[in-house]
Amino acid sequence: MRKSLVFAGIGLGLLALGGLYLGFRPKPAPLPTVPTVDLYRYAGKWYEIAAFPNRFQKGCHCTTAVYTPKEGYVEVRNSCRKGSANGKLDGVIGKAFPVEGSHNAKLRVQFFWPFRGDYWILSLAPDYSHVLVGAPDRQYLWILARTPQLDEAAFRHLVQEAERLGFDSSRLVKSDQSCQDK
Repeated sequence: MRKSLVFAGIGLGLLALGGLYLGFRPKPAPLPTVPTVDLYRYAGKWYEIAAFPNRFQKGCHCTTAVYTPKEGYVEVRNSCRKGSANGKLDGVIGKAFPVEGSHNAKLRVQFFWPFRGDYWILSLAPDYSHVLVGAPDRQYLWILARTPQLDEAAFRHLVQEAERLGFDSSRLVKSDQSCQDK
């Protein structure tokens, strides 16, 4: 009996410490987005140029996303190859919902109901040729382009923009798009 009370006390203490940590940990500065996004211009195929590694893209290369505006949302088709350049094509289809008042610069993407993730457009070329996308907690970041390769000046500019916004650019990994050339 006494042993279970000790374990219960330790458990409650750890729970309280966790709550304190969550309440007092430093919050990232607000993350600005572009002023507005025309979803019809944004539509089409994008190639992943670089990204923060994440579990849902583990082992992927030649990663692309195709955005198609629908009534009230944007269909998102993400695909990549796993293994060799001719490896298995893997993909998932989701929905991106514009956040009200964001002028389409903030989207909530859902691949598996009921979970949604933040997809914020942080920098967008005037001709919609490349984009910097991230999440407000700065745990996710992507550099996308309309072509499998992005010139070095544009890439450096987007990396510098990510750093200015508080992202750890040392986590960025360039994406292998070599199978797009075939």
